Amino acid sequence: MLCNLASPVGWGRQWFVPREVNPDASIDNAHSIHFVGICGTAMASVAAALKERGAAVTGSDHGIYPPMSAFLEERGIEARPFDKANLAQRPDLVVIGNAISRGNPEVEFVLEQKLDYCSLPELLKHRFLRGKRSLVVSGTHGKTTTASLLVWLLEHNDLNPNFLIGGIPNNLGQGARFTDSDWFVIEGDEYDTAFFDKRSKFIHYLPEAVVINNLEFDHADIFGNLAEIQTAFRRLINIVPRNGLLLVNGDDANLQPLLGIDHCPVRRFGLGSDCDELASQLMFSESSSEFRLGDTTFCIPMSGELNVRNAIAALLFARYAGLSDDQIQSGFDTFEGIRRRMEIRGEENGIMVIDDFAHHPTAIRETLKALGQRYPGRRVWAIFEPRSNTTRRNYFQDELASALRLAKRVVVAEVARLEQIPAEERLDPGRLMEDIRSAGTTADYLATTDEIVTHVTAQAEPSDILCVLSNGGFGNIHQKLLDALGR
Repeated sequence: MLCNLASPVGWGRQWFVPREVNPDASIDNAHSIHFVGICGTAMASVAAALKERGAAVTGSDHGIYPPMSAFLEERGIEARPFDKANLAQRPDLVVIGNAISRGNPEVEFVLEQKLDYCSLPELLKHRFLRGKRSLVVSGTHGKTTTASLLVWLLEHNDLNPNFLIGGIPNNLGQGARFTDSDWFVIEGDEYDTAFFDKRSKFIHYLPEAVVINNLEFDHADIFGNLAEIQTAFRRLINIVPRNGLLLVNGDDANLQPLLGIDHCPVRRFGLGSDCDELASQLMFSESSSEFRLGDTTFCIPMSGELNVRNAIAALLFARYAGLSDDQIQSGFDTFEGIRRRMEIRGEENGIMVIDDFAHHPTAIRETLKALGQRYPGRRVWAIFEPRSNTTRRNYFQDELASALRLAKRVVVAEVARLEQIPAEERLDPGRLMEDIRSAGTTADYLATTDEIVTHVTAQAEPSDILCVLSNGGFGNIHQKLLDALGR
């Protein structure tokens, strides 16, 4: 039996409201633009930039609260709760955020009414990146630090770069800026673009030059294995032009299979003898790291080998942009760090609280190593919140234990939303505690932020370092620790 496609039960034109199409509207020149998920840092920054350029901008989200709500309000952009009524005026273009999925009322309306829509990376490509000299900073770890360093090197030397990065450099006070400069520094995330475009975001970024700091398995919710991630990076490498540059960590074995190419210049950097740009004579102190590259010695105001690698990538890009080594060192000397990257949040009674974004085992290991180098002789606590889609799973069961054992005391918070993960894939907290304790490290698994604060402050001693490791807010545990220690 044939269906009546015009019946009122849901098919056909019964619910489709035709609109007058603006023949001049496209991603490139849409005037009225609506952002679904506008309170994301990148979404809000781009929305504000478009409004400054004369576009009529609206937006919606489910979590509308400071600081992003204040950021938007200051720029005359109202963020409303999700509702198809927000699209009643039929904007020229709807930008759908990466965190938005099917079932969202505005997404369903966009699809039903055949409104023009795109992802944020697509919008960036068409409205901001085309015609610019795009420097894409990618890799599993160190993207934000490397991009922030590079932006500051260019800014400090009057190149006024565009930038869009996933953190906030203290020198600049914001994670995005759009200028008339030819240079555009952008953090290249391998995460997928949108629910309708499962390619990595960095595929849209029109790279002139790319750095790949390292490559490991991550994002277990969208990648099945390391090979799939390598495929994503291979696609990025494939679009580097022949007059561009590919900078890669020459010490990373996972990158080697991707480098059998001849369509663009390739430079390997690192600490190993096979690297084109070889760093040597590494020295670490409480406040800095020093290394030699070629005939020049550089000093950066950060500790740890990972940060040395990040700095090498940034300075090689800065040389590519035309800066001298003296200009680069001057930029390093004035770099003030990045929020949530070994950020000192405060100190009470001789006990320091540090905030760090590390959540992958490698990042945790490197952060704890760097803290040991920076504060020799002080007892380091690792207070870890397993909340990412990868660390909530057992893929890194052994690696997490190995990384956290570098601390003298370990506290792990209850695994976030564990019920959402199939039982056979879940991180085993009990085994994690056993594995950490087997090396002689004290470890505790506590359910709530308040329990952790009570436990830690009862046992912390003067000169201890409390390092909070999380890619989320962790219940404002940093301030709670400082308040409790102050009492």
